[in-house]
Amino acid sequence: MNKKILIKNPLIVTMNPKMDVFKGDILIEGNQIVQIAENISSEYDEFFDAQEFIAVPGLIQSHVHLCQTLFRNFADDLTLLDWLTKKIWPYESRHTPETLRLSARLGIAELIKSGVTTIMDMGAVHYQDVIFEELASSGMRAIAGKTMMDYGELPEGLKENTQDSISESVRLLEKWHNYDNGRIKYAFSPRFALCCSDDLLREAGNLAKKYNVIFHTHASENKVEIQLVRERFGVRNIMLFEKLGIADENLCLAHCIWTDNEEKSLLKEKNIKVLHCPSANLKLGSGIAPIPEYLESGITVSIGSDGAPCNNNLDIFQEMRLAALIQKPIYGPQAMSARDTFKLATTNGSKALGLENEIGSIEIDKIADISFIKNNQVHSVPYENVYSKLVYSTQASDVDSVMINGKWVLKNRELSALNETEIVQSVQKAILHF
Repeated sequence: MNKKILIKNPLIVTMNPKMDVFKGDILIEGNQIVQIAENISSEYDEFFDAQEFIAVPGLIQSHVHLCQTLFRNFADDLTLLDWLTKKIWPYESRHTPETLRLSARLGIAELIKSGVTTIMDMGAVHYQDVIFEELASSGMRAIAGKTMMDYGELPEGLKENTQDSISESVRLLEKWHNYDNGRIKYAFSPRFALCCSDDLLREAGNLAKKYNVIFHTHASENKVEIQLVRERFGVRNIMLFEKLGIADENLCLAHCIWTDNEEKSLLKEKNIKVLHCPSANLKLGSGIAPIPEYLESGITVSIGSDGAPCNNNLDIFQEMRLAALIQKPIYGPQAMSARDTFKLATTNGSKALGLENEIGSIEIDKIADISFIKNNQVHSVPYENVYSKLVYSTQASDVDSVMINGKWVLKNRELSALNETEIVQSVQKAILHF
């Protein structure tokens, strides 16, 4: 018999089609939301008094690198390609299963404590099972895949044989895709065009179509990157995916800062998803993506922190605040309203990941992924518009409790499946390895 949990009297930010916001109750049975009303009288197995909280759909980060969390604060003041070649790739090449496990655990703990219930992770080249194991045990909802790299000058330990990379990706998919009734799914994850062969990109695209899963990669993040892609392939980044037969609704592209009109038209026509990472784009000096233009044309845009070394945290509230603010000097103060920005982390995030029928809003029959945010904090009251409060003044530390799949993964700021003190104490010892 499924357990019933009655959530009593939070301010509910539903993100449903009517964008309803009201004080009320939520009844959860098993992993599903079965009733939402101003006052629910029902038998229950567990009661949660949420009078002092705002209940929001579990927040969604559509582009992160759990394998990089251990390198936080180790790679500052560099442009993208120097950041990769001088710092990040050498660090990643030295991962062991033990250090990778800690890096993933550290990132997942931070994400859950900031109200994030779903991520799409660009994984590791090796030992990817470790990341899946940590996602599985933590309760996090995730789409993830091993990073694929088989071309160019890469550190020893990162460059793969093309067929080995593909075979390992398929093995991981067959093992982990739809784990725990779909809580974890697989995505083919070539890193980006400059470190992938034509064959790898094309075959990963074919496999994504065959298995009907996401193709997750980076594109158009940096001007030099675009120049090098054009020199090698004869086309700009976004058009390359069309050339290789990869451009379709399962294609998810992180960044998309430097796109021309032809590429913008292709993004819309093929229903390609844009994964916006404002902090990383600013820190690496990459630029500001034309997000208001994308949204105006109907392109699906979601949000992510990218990796901790180019951020230097995984705080989705900082990402939302920046996503709104950086566009206003360019497009005017009315661009990127707080409500539209909050959609990037909820309904747009679920749509980008193909999960819009399951998560992204608090609605009957959807999965119970819900985050509870302290309402009356000195830094976030008073407020007239709840979306303004959530985007501009809420902090990650305001998240009190988090439910994923109808189960508590954070309660009263305490993680259920992860030992925060143990993780932090392990970090200093682990970084000596690098």
